[in-house]
Amino acid sequence: MCCAGGLNRSTVYTRRKRTANIKPPQRSRKKSIQPRALSPREKAVVIETLHSEPYCDQPPAEVYQCLLEKNKYLCSVSTMHRILRGLHENGERRNQRPAQHHAIPRLLARAPNDVWTWDITKLPLFRRGIYLSLYVVLDLFSHFVVAWMISRKENSALSK
Repeated sequence: MCCAGGLNRSTVYTRRKRTANIKPPQRSRKKSIQPRALSPREKAVVIETLHSEPYCDQPPAEVYQCLLEKNKYLCSVSTMHRILRGLHENGERRNQRPAQHHAIPRLLARAPNDVWTWDITKLPLFRRGIYLSLYVVLDLFSHFVVAWMISRKENSALSK
């Protein structure tokens, strides 16, 4: 039938399944047992090693290298990550300092010439990689330019 119609055999079978509303069985890898998976005892040894004193603050790659230097192989680095992810311990393993919230300095000018501020800006030239430095001193109250200067290089003595 397929040869006479000029059709591919797999195409015919696929169309028949669609018309009959027969769904192929869904396979799930979660239910299948992996043949090379770690046994519960081996997994417990890995967890105990990762939680031990010398390795509790190290990432799995460093633990793996330290164990190899001692001629010990427990599992791969990705398996260590997978085990830690299963325990919700993935991510940074070291104690972290809390974020620092420093107050942003605010300048308040109430009259002209009360507060001046300065900035340095790079001005590109036609040749690539060559810049001029523009030094500007501004009056913060009126936003007028008090002084300015252009230099070929940025220099702390010039900014003073």
